Amino acid sequence: MRSRRQPRDRGQVAVEYLGFLPVLLVVGLAGIQLGAVAYAAEQAGTAARAGARAASLAQDVGAACSSAVSSGMDVSCVSSGGGDSVTVTATVHIPKILWDLGNATKSATMPVDH
Repeated sequence: MRSRRQPRDRGQVAVEYLGFLPVLLVVGLAGIQLGAVAYAAEQAGTAARAGARAASLAQDVGAACSSAVSSGMDVSCVSSGGGDSVTVTATVHIPKILWDLGNATKSATMPVDH
């Protein structure tokens, strides 16, 4: 009896694997998307610190922000403050892998060098 059932069970694992493969693919891509979010946040922080350093030395904030991030990233920086300190807010668009998650924004404040 066992020999009659064996041919019917062939390929069952392959079919189950094919059914589960899209789930594995989405989970893997979601992990990559999470890494892209962390990378964009890190790049925004780096751009904000570089922009704040440039603003504290009365240099070009936009150029400092742009040169601080990877070449494939779009960054925009806004400088604010006055008196003894300056704050720069950098915004970097999060790369889209599965979902468009918007922007990562970080701020940095530095004392003005007189």
